[in-house]
Amino acid sequence: MSLPFPDTFEPGPPGPLHEPAPDDREPRTRPKLLFWDRSRIVIFLMVFFGMSVAIKHEDIPILSWGEVARSELQAKWWLFALAGLEILHQVHLFVCERSGDYNQFWDEKVWGAWERRMSKLNPWLRYRLGRMVKVVIWGSIALLIFSRIWGVTFLEALVQAPGRLWSNPFGNAGMPWFFQIFFALAFGIIQIGGIYWFLSRGGIDTYMPRDIKTRFSDVWGQDKVLDKVKENIVFLERPEEIESKGGHVPGGMLLWGPPGTGKTLMAEAVAGETGKPYVFVDPGAFIQMFVGIGALKVKRLFAKLRKLSLRYGGVIVFFDEADTLGNRGQMSGGFNRVSSDEAHAVARTSCCNGLHYVGENTAHLAFSDAVDTYRTARASIAEEPVSMIRRPLNIIMGGMGGGGMGVLQSLLTEMSGLKKPRGAVSRRIRSLLNMKPKQPPKYRILVMMATNMPSSLDEAMLRPGRIDRKYKVDYPTLEGRIKTFNGYFAKVRHVLTEDQVHRLAVMSPRASGASIKDIVNESLIVAIRKGRDTVTWPDVLEAKTFKMHGMADGVAATELEQHETAIHEAGHAVAFYFLARRSVIDIATIEQRGDVGGFVSPVPIEERKFDWRSELDKDVMIFLASLVAERMFFGGDNSVGVSGDMNSATTIVRRMLSRVAMGDTLTSHGLGDLSDSQRREFDLKVEEKLQELYQRTYELIDANRWFLAAIAHALQQHHTITGEDVDAIYKGTQGPTLDGAVYRSDGFLEQYGSYLGAAQDAHRAQSQIRAIMPRFDPHPVHAPVHYGMPVASRDPYGPPVDPADPYGPAAGGFAPNGGPPPPPPPPRP
Repeated sequence: MSLPFPDTFEPGPPGPLHEPAPDDREPRTRPKLLFWDRSRIVIFLMVFFGMSVAIKHEDIPILSWGEVARSELQAKWWLFALAGLEILHQVHLFVCERSGDYNQFWDEKVWGAWERRMSKLNPWLRYRLGRMVKVVIWGSIALLIFSRIWGVTFLEALVQAPGRLWSNPFGNAGMPWFFQIFFALAFGIIQIGGIYWFLSRGGIDTYMPRDIKTRFSDVWGQDKVLDKVKENIVFLERPEEIESKGGHVPGGMLLWGPPGTGKTLMAEAVAGETGKPYVFVDPGAFIQMFVGIGALKVKRLFAKLRKLSLRYGGVIVFFDEADTLGNRGQMSGGFNRVSSDEAHAVARTSCCNGLHYVGENTAHLAFSDAVDTYRTARASIAEEPVSMIRRPLNIIMGGMGGGGMGVLQSLLTEMSGLKKPRGAVSRRIRSLLNMKPKQPPKYRILVMMATNMPSSLDEAMLRPGRIDRKYKVDYPTLEGRIKTFNGYFAKVRHVLTEDQVHRLAVMSPRASGASIKDIVNESLIVAIRKGRDTVTWPDVLEAKTFKMHGMADGVAATELEQHETAIHEAGHAVAFYFLARRSVIDIATIEQRGDVGGFVSPVPIEERKFDWRSELDKDVMIFLASLVAERMFFGGDNSVGVSGDMNSATTIVRRMLSRVAMGDTLTSHGLGDLSDSQRREFDLKVEEKLQELYQRTYELIDANRWFLAAIAHALQQHHTITGEDVDAIYKGTQGPTLDGAVYRSDGFLEQYGSYLGAAQDAHRAQSQIRAIMPRFDPHPVHAPVHYGMPVASRDPYGPPVDPADPYGPAAGGFAPNGGPPPPPPPPRP
């Protein structure tokens, strides 16, 4: 079936210009009133007059009803005046209900002209004038009542009211009885409201424009996100640019991403650039002791925002750690939520956004099935291997949170209710006068939120109209890290070159702005500890190692265990040196950190998102290298220290064969989908793949035994070496910690060969090594090494790649004690 499109597309002339359609939703006539709505005020006035006549007749029974009525008519003539005005008003409404021209005259010519004149006033001035007018009107009504009761004039009541109400508010000369009742009720309400007001204080800080010094120039490494954020600032400062064209100003912005990437700093910069007040909402601001306090705080917050918006022409409110606001689905006990690990596993199965190729129902089915399969598989796998989780999550799904009952609901209402007419009295009076409801001012409120877990936010909060823009603030790119390092290093004295800063940025692939600032500060601390006020390259390396890997706990207690650990880590280093092409070794160490006896830490020199089968094969070989090295140098024996490596290698191979079509089948399945016989057959395929990669790893290590032995010696002598040192050992050059030329000499092979034989004997007998390990003068220098050059033209830590021999040249080697290497283990039945 062919597509209903031409083979070639040629753009034609533009279509006719479509002007925005006029808003013709307003009816020309006024909606008709019911009889009760039309007559209720007149009925109320007549009932009030009748009650006053009855009361006076009860007081003076000698008068007839007619005399009492005439007397009250003279005394309360204003009641009939009000009734007459109301009748005229109803006649006016009656005509408006039937004559469109008459109704439009009042709407557009009379009240509309008044609104247009008032709209020219500053919104804040209009707000304050409205408040003042209301106080004057209600105060005047109260004074008229007091003057009538006290028997004085209006001006005398104005002068005497403060003294009378203060000295004897409940006496005969004080307030009337109905004012006393009202005052008593108001006093009780004020007491309760005062308690709630006091409890609702705190957690919300307001900064005026002069208090904020942060600018966009202070935000480094996030240029792409910053450009998008600046668009919102343009609309906040000049809203007419979009509103005059029929659009609306985006009112909400969500910044989400890993911690420390600059979300809060970016929000402060927005406030600093615009010169608007900045309201910071603490993550725990809505945690409440009593029900209702959180909702009350939300109401007070937005009332404050509206006032600041009118006064300063706009306001920015920032909710930090917005996931604490909660999710109604979580509050209602939703247990079938997807964890971050499950989302990551499913994301890897559709890394090219494959679910976009199918319909919504099919996509939901595929996603649900993938999550269920992953949960089943995770039940049989202890932990995820390191190489399979090194990619950042694109979907972050988090846990429980929330400020309590009513907080989220109140926040949703306030965020979507800013354009509703406000003021009950104003609405009633305008309705009484047949005026259109008074539209509120355009509150320029920019709501900014930051979170590490966007999926913990309620979906209703993230809808357009509440949160219009969503930006991921990810880890900085290489260029961003260089700019960030330069920015923080500019604040301290240092002697680093541009090449060293570039090198440091490459060595810190997932460094956030906060972690970069911390590394620079720690470098200064290291320099001060050494009696200097200038940061040098060794200070930076020491600080980076401490911040990224933690403080070392020392090495193993015995020389034999140090040697065994060195052989283990040297196996990883050799395999990584020859196999990895997009990463280099950062450091290799046998210093203990917690339960870890040592490690080889790589850093990527290229930023990539996805792995290929050839790369995963090499990852597995790097894991298997520790097992090969231990068996090769200890007569076929190996330690339990390889358990983590074997688990990681096994898990990767399982995923390769079952999930991503890297075996001899195309089926994607989990372990829970297999029967017992299929599971045994699948396990044999996994073992076969591991044996194949083990044999390839053995051949690589066997061809470079001297290299492994040299790295093990360097680790045992220096405890920690860098990737440059590993490269210097192979090439026989000078490294930062050691001189690699000594490892190319015949003397090293003779001396260290004897030591290896003694170490193997000690391992077999479980005794001390009865030989002295040779030591060499390192003569360290700190020569810069270029990272980040194109892969095709450089290999900073390895030999040139031979397509016929991708594992590197066979450098020749030697076996411990001069004997042949141990054979690989036989296949498991």
